[in-house]
Amino acid sequence: MSEKLLSVQNLHTSFFTDNGEVRAVNGVNFDLDPGEILGIVGESGSGKSVTAYSIMQILADTGRITEGRILFKGEDLSTWSERQMQSFRGKNCSIIFQDPMTSLNPVFTIGNQMLEAVLLHTSRRGREASERVQELLDMVGINEPKKRMKQYPFELSGGMRQRVMIAMALACEPDILIADEPTTALDVTIQAQILELIQSLQNKLGMAVILVTHDLGVIADMCDNIIVMYGGRICERGTAREIFYNPKHEYTKGLLRSIPNVSNMKKKLVPIAGTPINMLNLPKGCAFCPRCDAAMKICLSEIPEEISINDEHKAACWMNVKAAFEEVKKQ
Repeated sequence: MSEKLLSVQNLHTSFFTDNGEVRAVNGVNFDLDPGEILGIVGESGSGKSVTAYSIMQILADTGRITEGRILFKGEDLSTWSERQMQSFRGKNCSIIFQDPMTSLNPVFTIGNQMLEAVLLHTSRRGREASERVQELLDMVGINEPKKRMKQYPFELSGGMRQRVMIAMALACEPDILIADEPTTALDVTIQAQILELIQSLQNKLGMAVILVTHDLGVIADMCDNIIVMYGGRICERGTAREIFYNPKHEYTKGLLRSIPNVSNMKKKLVPIAGTPINMLNLPKGCAFCPRCDAAMKICLSEIPEEISINDEHKAACWMNVKAAFEEVKKQ
C-alpha cells in the first residue's frame, strides 16, 4: 500500500481563553492521497478551518494541538521546528484564506507581495523571479500581468484579488493546496470562476487540494471525497456521490435540505433548527443532538462511533445503529 501524502490522526486542538478551554477539534482522523480533492464541510464553528490551520500550525497564540499526529509523507509535523515548518509552508503546503480583501497588504504592490513569496521559497532571483510572478499571474487568468504587478490591492476587484492569492499559493507548486472558504466574499458568478480555476490548476499541476467550505452545493462537482464536521468532530465521510445521494447523518441531511434545487425551485428550503453548539460547553453525547429531530435517549449521553455504511461511506450517528438492529430483527 502506497504511503499517504497527509495523514491526520486523532487530532485534538484547543484554544485556552479566559472563559475556559474551547475544544475546537476533537479526535479528527483522515488521509489525503496525492492528487485528491477533499472537501471539508460544516457550519461556522464546526472545526473545519481550525483543522486546516492545525495542519499548517498557524493557530492563534491561545491555540494548541493537545493530542494526535499530523503526518506528511510519513513524518510527524508536530515534532518539526519552526524553521522546518516555515519551509513546509509554501514549498509543500500552501493556503488560500477566505477573505481576499484583507489577506493582501494594502500598502504594498501586488508585485512586491508576490516577489516576497517567490524569493522566500525558491532559488529564483532578480529578473527570473519577476518573470515567475508574471507567469503565475498569467496562469490564474489575470490579464496584463506586468501592469498588475505595479498595482495595489485596492485597485483590483475581489475576484482578481483572490486570483492573486491563488497565484501566491502556487508559487512553489506545493504538494497540498488548502483553500479555506475561497469564495465566501465573492459574488455567485465569480465564485464559479474561482472554483473552476482551482480545479483546472489541480488537474494541471497534480497537487492535492483540501477545500474547506460551509456550502455543500459549492463542491458538488469538485471533490473526490467529502468530510462533514460538526462540533469539532467528523460526523460523516464518503465519496461525493455517497454523501449527496445516500446521506446517513441527520446533520448532513439538514445541510442538503438547505441547498436550492434548480429542478424544483418551488420547493421550500428547510433550515436546520436551533443554533450552532457552544464549544465551551460540549454536550456529553452527540454534539448535534440538541438540534436533531430524530434524537433518541442514547444520543444525550453517548458519543456515536463511526460505522461503515459501505466501503466508501462512514457515519457517526445512532440512527444507523438503530437501523442495523432493526434489519437484524427482520431476518
